[in-house]
Amino acid sequence: MATLRRAAFLNPGRDLATAVDLARRAEALGYESAWVTHGAGRDSFLVLAAYGAATTRLGLGNGVVPIYPRHPVAMAQAALTLSELTGGRFSLGIGVSHRASMEATLGLPLREPLAVMREYVAVLRGALGGVAAFEGRHYRVNWSLAVPERPPAPPVYLAALSRKMLELAGEIADGAVLWLCSPAYVRDVAVPALTRGRARAGKTLSGFEIVAAVPMAVTDDAAGALAAFRAELTRYLALPFYRAMLDASGLGKEIAAFDRIKEVAEGLAAAVGAVGDAGAGRSFVRAYREAGVTLPAIRPITFPDAPWYRRTLEEASGW
Repeated sequence: MATLRRAAFLNPGRDLATAVDLARRAEALGYESAWVTHGAGRDSFLVLAAYGAATTRLGLGNGVVPIYPRHPVAMAQAALTLSELTGGRFSLGIGVSHRASMEATLGLPLREPLAVMREYVAVLRGALGGVAAFEGRHYRVNWSLAVPERPPAPPVYLAALSRKMLELAGEIADGAVLWLCSPAYVRDVAVPALTRGRARAGKTLSGFEIVAAVPMAVTDDAAGALAAFRAELTRYLALPFYRAMLDASGLGKEIAAFDRIKEVAEGLAAAVGAVGDAGAGRSFVRAYREAGVTLPAIRPITFPDAPWYRRTLEEASGW
């Protein structure tokens, strides 16, 4: 019987050293890889460098780095350096992020995300290979890597929620990274869209990685963990890309309820995360695998100082 694959999202909270210790533990527990978000927190490349220094075989991935603040050549330089530093254990995850994050927060226009992402990956692939020569609408690049020997190029994964971005990921990337996509959405929307994208490139889904974060808390304090998860989800209900995906997941009534009372409904939380005993968590992971996810990534709710965090990581290692 084949060994079931599993990864973990290990986002540092108050103390980076605690997260590094969790990365060591994840490796000892048999997790295939550890993933880190980027967003408004710590720099994911540096966090993964710390994880890599503390481990020997654990894969490392960022899920994901926004593309607009970082030129594709600069992204490639960071990715190649981290790949070299960790002996080729690194996978690069990138995404367009959200208009609120890019425009309102950073003052960077988020325009034509599909067209920009297509060109970005073309430049990125060239730079990862050592030479980027590209003339497009959004990028004009003539660059070469000035090192004697090119480090190993990591696989490139795209964050995707909408059908069109999922199709693009299938067409031009090595994998996709999914967040807050329910198993039903993965089965009915994501996998068919990825399949269409792969077909455009003359390929099948064979060898294409579908990483899905699986939010959960294995705990005796289900009420406390659920409250923390509902609070955590609040910010995503303000982002149009997530709202559209959740609406397409059949959660329109829950979104409308949030708009009225500004609280995340329990039904929405239950659709995208598992809180409670080990049986509930195990069933949720199984549902993702059955939906077509190739690498479920256990994502304990909130941060490592939560009382259920380490227990969740420990118990889920056998699923």
